Amino acid sequence: MPESPQKSPQINKPLIFQNEQQLLEFAGNLTTVLLELRAFEQNQGFVVYLYGDLGAGKTTFSRGIIQALGHSGNVKSPTYTLVEEYHLPSADIYHFDLYRLADPEELEFMGIRDYFQSGSLSLLEWAERGQGMIPAADLQLHLRYLSPELPQARELTLTANSPLAKQIVERLGLSNSIK
Repeated sequence: MPESPQKSPQINKPLIFQNEQQLLEFAGNLTTVLLELRAFEQNQGFVVYLYGDLGAGKTTFSRGIIQALGHSGNVKSPTYTLVEEYHLPSADIYHFDLYRLADPEELEFMGIRDYFQSGSLSLLEWAERGQGMIPAADLQLHLRYLSPELPQARELTLTANSPLAKQIVERLGLSNSIK
């Protein structure tokens, strides 16, 4: 399932979070908008790529979304399993971590195409390692540390790659910097 180029304008908006709680609250707000706009009902579901260095908060952000959708248990990093599945009333959530992927072809053996379907939300960490085998992202999230003096602080930049993602960013009130 190769990535296809997206034709909608990109929206980039950096946000600053001083601590993990603020990051989790924003993940909850994003989840509310995803539900309001019925984002999971697209043909391939809704696809989010999460970028950032090790420890930047990709799994923390994913946990915020998964718990906001109603999961009450722990949210584990899928670093060793490649994918953790959460079957919730509002959506089937697939949390991927492709960091340890040696070759994108490995995804074909695990049936990667079956995960991207209507009614699903796919959160992909280290998505660049699966290039050529995964669909293009609707929304990209780039997390980065701000400085050593502020170890909990993070900057998050959103990039909307689909018309629906653009609507989501607009609904969040973040559309004042359109490229």
